[in-house]
Amino acid sequence: MDNVTLFANQGVDINVSNLTKVYKTAAEEVSALKGVDFSVKSGQAVAIMGPSGCGKSTLMNLIGGVDNPTSGNISVGDQEISTTTERGLEQYRLLKVGFVFQFFNLVPTMTAFENLELPMMVAGKEEAECRERAHALLDLVGLAHKGEKRPDQLSGGEQQRVGIALALANDPQLLLADEPTGNLDEKNATNITQLLLSLAEQNGKTVVMVSHDPKCIAQFPITYAMRDGNFVAQES
Repeated sequence: MDNVTLFANQGVDINVSNLTKVYKTAAEEVSALKGVDFSVKSGQAVAIMGPSGCGKSTLMNLIGGVDNPTSGNISVGDQEISTTTERGLEQYRLLKVGFVFQFFNLVPTMTAFENLELPMMVAGKEEAECRERAHALLDLVGLAHKGEKRPDQLSGGEQQRVGIALALANDPQLLLADEPTGNLDEKNATNITQLLLSLAEQNGKTVVMVSHDPKCIAQFPITYAMRDGNFVAQES
């Protein structure tokens, strides 16, 4: 399977307007996002940095359709995420968004190959297509020879590369990476960052990464800084 088939879907524009998120507990209300405005063009790679608790992961969860905003609008392509039904959000997360997590999010009892097949099977792809695509994705991330290994038989860097391949399983338009290098050494962190960048530069995906690692952030062509629930600076 060549890269044209592997990545048939190009990136997508993101537009966020006056976005707020308030978490309520019995004792207090916490404003995680305070009127955020944010946009990314199709095929761009954007990094967001900031300290823990500044709202960057909350923003990612809202764009990814994992959580619902308190107010404001989120459009991804022609879809208004903030008003999409839960069933619609399930399809959105399955088909349009790829998530890369700090803790890899791999099923421990499955091989790398089986982990990649799973979301494709859920999406209704034929068995032969799942098999062929899983092989191609492992090859893309340099792990064609590790397909039969379980996560505990892989290094941290290898697990994260499988995690990126997993995020690409259903050829999403958008990749959201939340602290993807947080558990990696400097060399593997650089490799993972470069792989994410190449998916935007060479394959047209829209990539948004959040991190507190300044070395990884510095590799991105567009960066934002968050503090206390909103953007405080931008560098391009």
